[in-house]
Amino acid sequence: MYKDLREFIDLVDKLGALRRIEGADPRFEIGGITEVAAGLPDCPALLFDNIKGYKPGFRVFTNATTNVQRAALALGLDPALRPLDALKAWMEKRKTLRPLPPTPVGRAAFLENTVAGSAVDVARFPAPIWHRQDGGPFIGSGSLVIMRDPDEGWINASIYRVQVHGPDKVTVQFDHGGRHGALIADKYWRRGESCPVAVVHGEDPALFISGFEYLPDGKSEYEFAGAIKGAPIEVCDGPETGLPLPASAEIVFEGRLLPMAEVTLPEGPFGEFTGYYAAAARPGPVMEVTAIHHRDDPILLGSPPMKPPRFHFGLPFRAATIWGNLEAAGVTDVVGAWQHVSQLMTVVALRQRYDGHAKRAALVAAAHSYMARIVVVVDEDIDPSNLADVMWAVTTRCEPAEGIDIIRNAWSSALDPRIPPDEKERGVTSHSKALINACRPFGWIDKFPPPSALSADEAREIEEKWGSAIRPPR
Repeated sequence: MYKDLREFIDLVDKLGALRRIEGADPRFEIGGITEVAAGLPDCPALLFDNIKGYKPGFRVFTNATTNVQRAALALGLDPALRPLDALKAWMEKRKTLRPLPPTPVGRAAFLENTVAGSAVDVARFPAPIWHRQDGGPFIGSGSLVIMRDPDEGWINASIYRVQVHGPDKVTVQFDHGGRHGALIADKYWRRGESCPVAVVHGEDPALFISGFEYLPDGKSEYEFAGAIKGAPIEVCDGPETGLPLPASAEIVFEGRLLPMAEVTLPEGPFGEFTGYYAAAARPGPVMEVTAIHHRDDPILLGSPPMKPPRFHFGLPFRAATIWGNLEAAGVTDVVGAWQHVSQLMTVVALRQRYDGHAKRAALVAAAHSYMARIVVVVDEDIDPSNLADVMWAVTTRCEPAEGIDIIRNAWSSALDPRIPPDEKERGVTSHSKALINACRPFGWIDKFPPPSALSADEAREIEEKWGSAIRPPR
């Protein structure tokens, strides 16, 4: 398995899925090219070099894991697996993961180059302005923020966005006060202290995945990443903060997060994964960068939110959780679950055993579908990961007057663009969900017209025999 981001990029290149881009402008162009490429059928990963205004070799890597193939590769799974098979493989692997504590090492690749004090200048790195109405350049769209709990000593390494404000000033946005990073910072601030912090740009994909996975308090993202890779993550103490930092990281900022009672800077706005802006600029906590370390020819890992269906990870982890929720609730014969439109639409496929089976599955799935306005249940012959297949079922098996139910006051978020501003100001973050039963009517399922199309097994057999002849050559 890959050792670091560079080895992952090499593996992506060997799959024929990497495109090299020369001369792009970090102001809008890198973000625009990333979004257009993410919408293409092959959704290539991009490595930008010779970036306008920056030294050659200072690179940006985007669309790292935006499709199923590269998401599987990052998880240590077979990149040739079909989407639903890859999700099943991850669910099985997830059950057997055993945390692996990180291994301390005496020397790190990120220490090849170091500047500190007055020599610090974060503008040396090509931080893109990803979207046209963003509040400025965001160097951290896929970066790990490393902090240590002052009471219990555990390390939090989560993905938070990081905006550039000056040569030695960035803001770190924690989303809300309940995130682990915000809770840790607050503990220091309540003591009248600044919070030691490091920001890691260009971590390997296993750490990237661990950084956006929601882990319980006290559980280490380093241990989870080690479990994914089947080998401990090597860490080296930061010279400034003493925090354990990934030894193979490309770029590291060290410094301190200043108490918000003393100083803030306007953070945002920033385009969200819904494809909209959720808020204007707001006061954000300021990190004073006291040292910068980087490898020769460093690579910034960029993972900006984009208009759906583009998403930062090609496998819907929340769909895997929903699948587990269904099984835990006793809903039998679920053969698949998926989410489309950046997790804003949930689909469950099952083999109907009794009248009301599909409705029961829809209700359980809806209860666990964060922000998803649409929940669809289909029969076992429908591939839930194939939106065209799902919509065929919706348009031929769902009678709207009978098969659609509305659930009100359901789980959403302040990021939801459809909730009116005055409602958000009152703390309202709920919406309604449409439950669509796109299964054959159970009461006369045996009389429903048989499909003329190939079954999934038949189609797979054809592809295995004739796929090389009908697919375009690489």
